[in-house]
Amino acid sequence: MKSLSCLAFLLLASFCAHAQDADKARLEASPRHGEWVTVKSGGRDLKCFVVYPEVKDKAPAVLVIHEIFGLTDWARGVCDDLAAAGYIAIAPDLLSGQTYSGIDEARKLVGELPPAQVTSDLEAAAAYVTKLPAANGTLSVAGFCWGGGQSFSYATVNPKLKAAFVFYGPSPDAGALSKIACPVYGFYGEDDARISAGVPATTEQMKAAGKTYEPVIYAGAGHGFMRTGEAPDATPANKAARTEAWQRWKKILGSL
Repeated sequence: MKSLSCLAFLLLASFCAHAQDADKARLEASPRHGEWVTVKSGGRDLKCFVVYPEVKDKAPAVLVIHEIFGLTDWARGVCDDLAAAGYIAIAPDLLSGQTYSGIDEARKLVGELPPAQVTSDLEAAAAYVTKLPAANGTLSVAGFCWGGGQSFSYATVNPKLKAAFVFYGPSPDAGALSKIACPVYGFYGEDDARISAGVPATTEQMKAAGKTYEPVIYAGAGHGFMRTGEAPDATPANKAARTEAWQRWKKILGSL
């Protein structure tokens, strides 16, 4: 099972490299307003991509944490999809200030990011988006792959979050779970044992800590199904998982 999970991760990396043109074209065709902003995070400049919904009232915000491949056009597309559903979405480029070529270099650099810097960057992006005139001041966090683990971890340091959405990412150490103040919703692939095998233990740990944790494991789906599930040649399981996960995600967001 572990080798299958690793293979799925490599296939996801290959898919990322070949899908960038389509992701970019989809962003360029979006009717919604997306923009790059620079936010101060300690002593560094943090680039963030923000997309606004076309609504008349102030909107909730969602902080989107990118995969280990960096802030790709796909991750920015997730922001656009959230804006289409009525939310202000912000995705910080956690590799701001670093130069790299291709997803392999990005993956190496993301894996080396200091945890304290990641937290500082997320806090800076959260502070920026919740203070926008178009925002109603509420915030949820969501992350994918590496970012899924970061979204779970960020829930341990920001007590004001409405919810944390973890897409196929690992959980923090059990000792940190007691600090979580918001519900955590998990989205996992059945054929992603590297991650999904830890879900039962996390479920018990969250229960023991008195926290809300609602994981769903999608049958036959692999790692990264939110991305691979939208490909023209997606497997039926990955396609179904992506569709069901989006429906669930939007339903939960709408209930907050």
